[in-house]
This record gives sequence, structure tokens and C-alpha cells, in this order.
Amino acid sequence: MSEAISSARPSGAALYWAVQLRRNRGVRVLFGVDALLLIAYAFLFPGLLTLSGFAKFTQSWFPLALVAMSQAVLMLAGGISLAIGASVSLGAVIAATTMAGPFGVVGGTAVVVLSGLVIGAATGGIVVKLRLPAIVVTLAGSFIIGGAALLVLPRPGGAIPAWLSDLLAGNLPVAFGLLVVIALLWKLYLATPLGLSLYAAGENPVGAFRSGVSVDAARIAAFAISGVLAALAGLFVAAQTGSGDPLIGQAFTLNSIAAAVLGGIGFLGGRGTMRGALAGSLLLSVMINVMFFLGFTPVAQYIAQGLIIIGAVAIPQIRERLA
Repeated sequence: MSEAISSARPSGAALYWAVQLRRNRGVRVLFGVDALLLIAYAFLFPGLLTLSGFAKFTQSWFPLALVAMSQAVLMLAGGISLAIGASVSLGAVIAATTMAGPFGVVGGTAVVVLSGLVIGAATGGIVVKLRLPAIVVTLAGSFIIGGAALLVLPRPGGAIPAWLSDLLAGNLPVAFGLLVVIALLWKLYLATPLGLSLYAAGENPVGAFRSGVSVDAARIAAFAISGVLAALAGLFVAAQTGSGDPLIGQAFTLNSIAAAVLGGIGFLGGRGTMRGALAGSLLLSVMINVMFFLGFTPVAQYIAQGLIIIGAVAIPQIRERLA
């Protein structure tokens, strides 16, 4: 009897793929749209299929992908951040003011990562320990972090070592390689106790707490990771431009939310995948390039971008209601 019951149970691998299929159910259409847009982009711009063309495209996508991941990890834990753009700016100006000095590239990178980690963990600690809404705390934090960026560098300036700019923004797809490494690190993180707690903390924090899950630690860790990713996006943007700008990250806050929502990340936590957020950021990035080659005016690009975002979010919801 026990053997019969055991044979009827799904294996671990079967359960894993069943969960993955369920998590990706809402973003399969998005993957298809991404593929179609990439084909259209390659048709309009055949240079995309060359090594340097692919490198340039991934360089334009990489900062948006990082901030999408930064926002997604918070939304999975039941939070949200309006301070991502300011964190990008702060990371950019710190990189531009430290790397060309005695700190060097290694020291400057460490300062950028540490600043993102401390700011993220502090924000998470305030949200979790004081039981304050994340949207309010991060809105206030965006002003403080933005002010700190202006204190570090009041106007665009500073410098990034030329060899680093050539490495990250040259003709080799280093940005794509870094994105793959970060995605693999994310998979490893999900296998840790804190990573396993992330979805539970976002989907049902009360039930997770009663089951022994450290909900507070999972949420603070999510804020810390989010801060590091946003600061690294700032470092990359500074490497692209060769200098720092205290206002350069402003557009990333709303774009990060749009990419995460496009990727199927739910506002209430515990729903979605990081690959979905990356797919959402890819859609935004490719869409802009395709509209540019089709000759859309900037106004038409904004309108089309808004309509596509609404459609991409609404269609899966409508399908779920009709199912």
C-alpha cells in the first residue's frame, strides 16, 4: 500500500517544473511578444546580429534590467520602492568621484555596493520595525538620497577610468555576461533560507510567521539587495557616460515599476518571477528601439509605450477572469 502511495506521489523534479510552469503562466505571452519584437528589431537593424551590435543593445538594456530586478525583489516581498531612481543617481556620483581617486576601481566599486547595501537595509529596517508603509518611507527616502547625491556631486562631473568604460560599454557583450551572472546569483539566493522565505513573506506574512519563517529578516534582506542592485545600475550608467550626474536616475523609478508589473510581479507580494521582471524590462528596451527605427515621433513613442504596457498587463488578467 505504502509503495502504491509512494509511486503515486510526484517526484521532486516534477514538482519543481509544475511550480515553474504555474509561476510562468501569466508571462508566457510576454515571452512571445519579446521574441517577436526582437525579430522585428533584427529585421530593422541587422547590426543587432553582430557582436558589437548585440553588445550595444545589451548595454542599453542592462541598467533597466537591474532596476527591474531591484523593484521586483521588493514587490515579491510585499513592498515597493520609489527611491530606486535616486539610488541610481547616488551610485553614479559615488562611482564618478571615487574611482578616479585613491580608492581606485575596486575601492570605488566597494563604496558603491556598500552605500546601496546600507541605504537599502536601513530603509528596510524602518519599514519593518516601525511598521510604516514602504511607499511612504521610500518616497521620503528618495528626497534624502537625491539630496545626498547632490551633496556628493552638485553638477554633472567626476570621471570613470577609461579602461572601465571601454570594458563595460565597449564592443564586447560584457553587460550581458554580468546580467547572466547576477541572474545565477539570484537563483542561488532563492535556495538559501532567506531566499526561500521571500515568497512566503510576501504572499502570506502572518501564515509564514506562524510557520517559523523570519518574515522581518526576509523583508530587510530584500530591501538590502534592492539597494545594491540600484547602486550597481548607477555605477554602470556612470561607466557608460564616463562621468556622474546627480539627476540621471530620475526616470528609472517608474520604469522599474512598469517593467516589474509587465513581468507579472504582483503589487500584493508573493506573485511573479525574476525572469518575468527581466522579460518586462527587455520588452520596454526593445520597444523603444523598434519605434525609433519605425520613425515614431517622441510623443507617439510615449503614447504607444503606455498603450502597450496597459495591454500587456490587462490581457493576462482578462484571460484569468474568463478561464
